[in-house]
Amino acid sequence: MTVSPPTAATETAAPAAKQSVPLSTLPTGAQGVLHSLHGGHDFCSRLANLGFTAGALITVVQNYGRGPMLVSLRGALVALGRTEAAKVLVSTGES
Repeated sequence: MTVSPPTAATETAAPAAKQSVPLSTLPTGAQGVLHSLHGGHDFCSRLANLGFTAGALITVVQNYGRGPMLVSLRGALVALGRTEAAKVLVSTGES
């Protein structure tokens, strides 16, 4: 049995590139995978201790567009100030 190499007509489409956006921009109910943290050592260390590590699935529980936002990750609810949330980049899977 011989197998011919894939041609343009038989190749499957590549998955959509993931876009990294600040956590503070996601609406209530949106989900994202943590991509990176941008801030000083103390800030990154504190968030890592709370479970904000690369690959963690984050769900926005509350985001009114001002004031703190509430997120869920690894079975815990965490309140983040808007400035803190802006330093957390998440991959949304949308292009």
